[in-house]
Amino acid sequence: MDLIKNGWFSEINNLWPGQAMSLEVEEVLHHERSEYQDVLVFKSKTYGNVLVLDGVIQLTERDEFSYQEMIAHLPLFSHPNPKKVLVIGGGDGGVVREILKHSCVDEVVQCEIDKMVIDVSKKYLPSTAACYSSRKLTQHVGDGFAFMREHKREFDVIITDSSDPDGPAESLFEESYYQLMKDALKPNGIISTQGECMWLHMALIKKMLTFNRRLFAHADYAFTTIPTYPSGQIGFMLCSCNPETKFNVPARTITSEEADTMDLKYYSSEVHRAAFVLPRFVQKELSSA
Repeated sequence: MDLIKNGWFSEINNLWPGQAMSLEVEEVLHHERSEYQDVLVFKSKTYGNVLVLDGVIQLTERDEFSYQEMIAHLPLFSHPNPKKVLVIGGGDGGVVREILKHSCVDEVVQCEIDKMVIDVSKKYLPSTAACYSSRKLTQHVGDGFAFMREHKREFDVIITDSSDPDGPAESLFEESYYQLMKDALKPNGIISTQGECMWLHMALIKKMLTFNRRLFAHADYAFTTIPTYPSGQIGFMLCSCNPETKFNVPARTITSEEADTMDLKYYSSEVHRAAFVLPRFVQKELSSA
């Protein structure tokens, strides 16, 4: 197995040249090529079970909550009353799990193109796929582009949980895709997408922020820390059709007790505000976006 050598998995990719995250492997649980991509699940020595798609780490059981909570709760708590939410991608189920922690949400629709990702997550990542049996969830296995073209002005929040802009996911970082999401939103809708790493992909972040500030009433970049993503950081592109939205000020706040009830390990109202406070080098670069 080329991805694993001498008992170690190393994430080598041209999107982060000259560096690689490595994890010690205890056991390969699943390795198969789906119709769309190479799917690997292994048990690691220190990070639990790990999902890898086309050689890139998608999640580990130890740190997945950082990403899942932030990509979901930043937009949901920025909306005053989200009722219907669309998830594009996110086949591991973690984003769906987080969305369903909001009692105000009546319906979640998920569109994931690769059924194998859903199936292996149910088997090997039960904590992330825990809510796949929810009656509030409707799943579509298919193309998210085609789905949104047929569902205009329908969703309060759209969350795109995608892999990096290489191969099949490359088109999810283009202006045309954000326009498609905007058309599928209700008038005051909000979107949240995987927004890449400030240490590695600043040009792409600036490009996306620039066209989204043309498309939407508000667009901002936020971030979280997560050890098994490249450079230990990943960002989110937040966009709103509502001119009253202030992303760094949550529309709904929660107490520490409420966060405990929701089983939140990373997100809080304070972390929400802090996620939009960017390092000075990032502020300067994005100031002209």
